[in-house]
Amino acid sequence: MTAPMLPEFPEFRPRLRTGYLEFPVHHMRGGTSTGLVLWERFLPDDVTLREELLRHLMGVPLTGRGPGNRQITGLGRGPATSNKVFLADMEGSGDTARLVSTLAQLAGEHGEVDWSVNCGNMSAALPLWALDTGLVQPPQAGNCDIGIRNTNTGVVTTARMICEPGGGFAMAEIPGVDGAFPSADLFLHDPVGAKTGQLLPTGAAEDQVAGYRVSCVDVAVPMVIAEAAAFGKTAHEPVRELEADRSFMDALRQVWVAAGLRMGLKRRDGQPMTVAELERSETIPKVCIVGPPQAGGNIGVRYFTPQTGHASMAVSGGCCLAAAALIPGTVAHRVAQGLASPGSSFAEIEVGIENPAGILDATVVVRDEGGQLAIRSAAYRRSTQILLRGHVPLYRASRPLLDALGRVAG
Repeated sequence: MTAPMLPEFPEFRPRLRTGYLEFPVHHMRGGTSTGLVLWERFLPDDVTLREELLRHLMGVPLTGRGPGNRQITGLGRGPATSNKVFLADMEGSGDTARLVSTLAQLAGEHGEVDWSVNCGNMSAALPLWALDTGLVQPPQAGNCDIGIRNTNTGVVTTARMICEPGGGFAMAEIPGVDGAFPSADLFLHDPVGAKTGQLLPTGAAEDQVAGYRVSCVDVAVPMVIAEAAAFGKTAHEPVRELEADRSFMDALRQVWVAAGLRMGLKRRDGQPMTVAELERSETIPKVCIVGPPQAGGNIGVRYFTPQTGHASMAVSGGCCLAAAALIPGTVAHRVAQGLASPGSSFAEIEVGIENPAGILDATVVVRDEGGQLAIRSAAYRRSTQILLRGHVPLYRASRPLLDALGRVAG
């Protein structure tokens, strides 16, 4: 992967048009998530103004809460999986150049912005964005590997797109997406302890939490894994059926809140998350229920983000669950079937995760180090697409935001 000297790219700069300041966006899909990718250098340095801009772009309340808000004034789409914004730019030069990304997670009914977590699905959009803007020059044909450093978690990923001779990309079909689109493979390097610094944040492979046996695992994202049978479930129910079961959802909330406290999860400022913050969190911890497979995979899952059920399976969560299924003593290991056991040398072990959209194939590069699992990397395949590129007029922007953006408008 080579990155050019960064030109001005006037078509991607903020601009004044018909009396309004307009901000450039790429509206994109990465895996089963959608959201925006913005060129970070054009955003205000002030976090308050950045968050105001994101609220305008996504159509969430500028202040307070808006129950039932449908985001009809912006580009967000309701659930957490479609309320993501990546801020991206290049760092380094020559062969050491790579993308640096920061994820902002928004929610339809309130204006709070969560800066605490990465998104493996939406990350698949980043290499296509870099190629589309010209920040990265593709090879004539073959692999285009692009390094990505995520500032939310510190995780470094290598994204691989395969360029076809004469233009275009190799295509892929994935669960949850109808049809084939440009393929993006993402390799997570050293993904253990992305948020907590530990593979098993509580120090145990299994804990008793809120009356349920669960495993707390941190690979790419911190996740609470519970056995579906303990809730009277199978991990193969329709997601809407689970969401409509208030008793189940209330019990699941108690589990993720209690487990989040035990895991020592922290806010972006380093302070421990409170019960109230965990109760309303849109991002961490992820939580899932698991059961034996039924359709040729190795484990069945229903995954929550945590407030809402996921229509398929987030890839960061998939990497975490795949790793958990290889750790003796975890809930996931107990219900998984047909998996190879890690040996004394690093090797790839594939884990098929049955989810509402099909089977997510994850690969974990692991070895057994005296009874402890060492994880070198985890990989997954996604597809990506550009939904639109253009400029969004800011009709209600504050004067400080207009002044900040006006300094870079062309």
